[in-house]
Amino acid sequence: MEGGSISEVELLKRRASSFLELARYSLGRGLYDMAAFNAEQAAQLYLKATLLELVGDFPRTHSILYLLGELKRVSEAKVEDFVRRNKRRLHVLEDAYLTSRYFYKFFDREDAEDLVSVAEEVIRLCEELRRGVGKGEDA
Repeated sequence: MEGGSISEVELLKRRASSFLELARYSLGRGLYDMAAFNAEQAAQLYLKATLLELVGDFPRTHSILYLLGELKRVSEAKVEDFVRRNKRRLHVLEDAYLTSRYFYKFFDREDAEDLVSVAEEVIRLCEELRRGVGKGEDA
């Protein structure tokens, strides 16, 4: 492993998993704003855990797109393709950090379902990159 201690990486991943679980729970309870916020937190923390593990550090930002940009250091082609295919959804996920708490914006069921889905896709991308690095692959 390059970079941070395994315990810090595992702590971030565990928190990300808890936020994803809370997002799914909130979705099931009709708490769509909270589902959106928790989905964003899950993606953000998993990206940070992945950067810490594979790069050795992560920027202190809440921007999902900025964190994905940093992840290009691991695999530019895979990350660029992911961002290109999901750019609109990623912007909405990133905006959920603030809008779900502070602004007069409401998330409906469809919004929340999509944000939970894109957060899951971000986590799958991170896992794919981790497996690839472990095998010495470079996309």
